[in-house]
Amino acid sequence: MSTAAAQGGMAATGPAAIAERVMRSIVERRLRPGERLGEKELADFFGVSRTMVREALMQLQARGFVEVRSRLGWYVVEPSFAEAQETYAARRVLEPGMLRDAGRPLQSAILSLRQHVERERRAIAEQDNAGQRSVLLADFHVCLAQQLGNRFLTAMMADLSARTTLVSALYQSQTEAQHSNADHEAIVEALAAGDMALAERLMREHIDVLAARLDETLAHRARVQDRLLAALQPLN
Repeated sequence: MSTAAAQGGMAATGPAAIAERVMRSIVERRLRPGERLGEKELADFFGVSRTMVREALMQLQARGFVEVRSRLGWYVVEPSFAEAQETYAARRVLEPGMLRDAGRPLQSAILSLRQHVERERRAIAEQDNAGQRSVLLADFHVCLAQQLGNRFLTAMMADLSARTTLVSALYQSQTEAQHSNADHEAIVEALAAGDMALAERLMREHIDVLAARLDETLAHRARVQDRLLAALQPLN
């Protein structure tokens, strides 16, 4: 596992903190589906025991983000295509429903969401900033739940956003960031106008478009490329 997986992670002091740093690396696409997570590497990097690392990985395993492969160790989960479809099906139920049941957001919440959308736009304009772009686009949905004031939905959206990142890395091209940003902006403006029905419809359409972009053949090509890059690495 690359040390970038937990970059700046020396401050982590317990299993929960380590788990969150690994999760963040998944969202930032620095840890990709199928990447090995060495207990010793993580323990050395964070300056903790392997027992503590194992506890952190078990937390992530319970949330469905890492898995143990017999006699091989810990790996970032590679969702199947069916699981990718289920991820968007879950979001299609949760996120429009979250908007349907919410009251009109406070102006401070609208301001925070507009600022988030603007940060997305700036990251998209920086062509070499793919990691930050991915983080911001995924975090919009967490930020929305947060601004609507439901901490349980916020926790659920954090997991779903990270899960979506794994799915996207395998089954979607990365060329539609501007469209997602425009969708986010339209949802925020509907909320600002107090039109919750429109916001709900726009969210459902946004998720449907993302789900329609799932392409099972992309995962095969990505894995072939990974094997090629591994084969070209110089021998130690």
